[in-house]
Amino acid sequence: MPVLLRWLLTLAPLNPIAVRLVQNGSRRSRHLYIRSIYLGVLILVLLWVLVTSVTGQMSYGALAQSGAASFTWIAYLQIGLICVLAPVFMAGAIAQEASPRTWEVLLTTPLTSVQIVLGNLFGRLFFILALLFASLPLFALTQYFGGVPGSAIFASYLIAGSAALLVGAIAIALAVSRLAGRRAVFAFYVAVVSYLAVTAGIDVFLRSKGLGAGPGGVGVTPMTGLNPFLALHALLNPSRYPRAEPGVVQGLRGWMLAAPVTFWCVASVLLSFLLIIVSTFTVRSGGIGSLTGDQAGIPWYRRLFGLGGAGADHRPPRPVGSNPIAWRESTARNATLGRIIARWTFVAAGILFGLGLVVLFHRGTLSHEDFRLALLTTVWGELIVITLVAINMASTAISREREDGTLDLLLTTPITPSSYLFGKLRGLIAYLLPMLAVPVSTLAFAGLYVLAGGFEREGGVLVTIAAPAGAAAAAASEPVILPEAALLAPLVFIPFTAWCVMTGLHWSLKSKGTLSSVVGTVAVVGIIAGIVGLCGSKSGVEIPAIGPSLAALSPASLLHAICTPSDSLLATSSGTGGLTSARVSLFVGALVAAAIYTGITFGIHANLVRSFDMTVRRLAGQR
Repeated sequence: MPVLLRWLLTLAPLNPIAVRLVQNGSRRSRHLYIRSIYLGVLILVLLWVLVTSVTGQMSYGALAQSGAASFTWIAYLQIGLICVLAPVFMAGAIAQEASPRTWEVLLTTPLTSVQIVLGNLFGRLFFILALLFASLPLFALTQYFGGVPGSAIFASYLIAGSAALLVGAIAIALAVSRLAGRRAVFAFYVAVVSYLAVTAGIDVFLRSKGLGAGPGGVGVTPMTGLNPFLALHALLNPSRYPRAEPGVVQGLRGWMLAAPVTFWCVASVLLSFLLIIVSTFTVRSGGIGSLTGDQAGIPWYRRLFGLGGAGADHRPPRPVGSNPIAWRESTARNATLGRIIARWTFVAAGILFGLGLVVLFHRGTLSHEDFRLALLTTVWGELIVITLVAINMASTAISREREDGTLDLLLTTPITPSSYLFGKLRGLIAYLLPMLAVPVSTLAFAGLYVLAGGFEREGGVLVTIAAPAGAAAAAASEPVILPEAALLAPLVFIPFTAWCVMTGLHWSLKSKGTLSSVVGTVAVVGIIAGIVGLCGSKSGVEIPAIGPSLAALSPASLLHAICTPSDSLLATSSGTGGLTSARVSLFVGALVAAAIYTGITFGIHANLVRSFDMTVRRLAGQR
């Protein structure tokens, strides 16, 4: 099974917490009684409405009206039962997890924060969704009478499902925050009912004052999209509870008045997602109270970066993961506040500078040529800095441990050479990924700006290409930067950085000291990258068809091709296929370059694993 698929399955279907909750709840007779009563009430209401509406000989139109009325009754009833039963099912999350001992046991398991939160949410939400699916055949029966469109049935289910998800997310957030105990269960239930009543009352008041949509202001109000009952009322009674015409009211209020059902569903899902994110961050930190507490005098800015007090002997524990070497390499270099600030200052300043270039170009401060030159120099400079940082860290990662004796201690542990070297590679790449996001985001800003047409920029985003001397073709145009830059850049930048890191690890393992390993790595990377870049740049200009693919083998030549495609890919773009064929070839070359750098990286890794023991013994005791 693929690793990504297995990880996704552990979030919900195969989550141990969700499986435990579903299995234990399925064995309880109370849940069976609740489901039976739920379906029984819906069936009785449906039969009662149908029986009372049948009067002698009925026409097809009257039968359709009867079916529509019965659907309306059970749709409202289902929303009401879900709003009543959802707090009952989700209240267990607050009550059972309110005990500190429960959290102490739960947090000692290897489950991640996301698995803990989603397991509690989906495990308890399963019973509510089971109620909805169990009533689906009953709703389908109303189709036999006519008058009920299928889209209305599914829309009503979507409203009910969104309400259940929101209630569940709120309950999990209360449980994770650990600010609420068993007494909060009743308060939680009362708060849900009170919210529904208050929003419905405000809606009635606004319509009585003529502040709603539609003729006379008796239609939907801003409260409609905030209440599932009102959203269902707008869905089932469009004539008596009209919506605003699209485009009449602008902005968020216009969306709430024109599409209250869509607004309720989207807002519920987004708010639930936000609560899940907050719960994920607070589940292992002692709840929301830990974010505002003093924590034994630790300043807030140190707690923000996960650091302990200055000079303290203890700091907050961190999850190690499956490979302790990777964790050590990615986190140990952020052990001090100064390093953390320096790293994230580079990231923030680089992203803001890239966004500023796009803003200056949009305002006309930078011309097309100036914008291209600024992008080239900026991204080239950022790549050089990142490459030098990667070389410096990788080339000293092993030799420094040999010099201070740390490597001798690591060799006494069960860590294998393969996991040790791969952990080094993985940890350093994880540390460098935020820095690599700087040039990628700069190109992404520019590419998306070009893709959007420049937002009606004066002068546009196209550059006129003069026809070659003596050519019969007319002048053409090209974008100031290729829009697919955000896809091409990471395809080459990340594998290239991994190759630099693995080359540095190779010299760090083979060399006696840190100085010789740094010099050797810089020499190898500089020579190979320079040769590949020069050959790729020349090939892109003079070789048709495959020239752009060769230009993508180096980050430098790839970046030049992205910013000046007609000049860098002249032989292909001036041919019959034009710039389109050059762009396709450039994309294929980026894929090939990613495969080549990845293959070389793993090849070096395999070679180092085979010779690891012999090399370490040969250089043992070197200082």
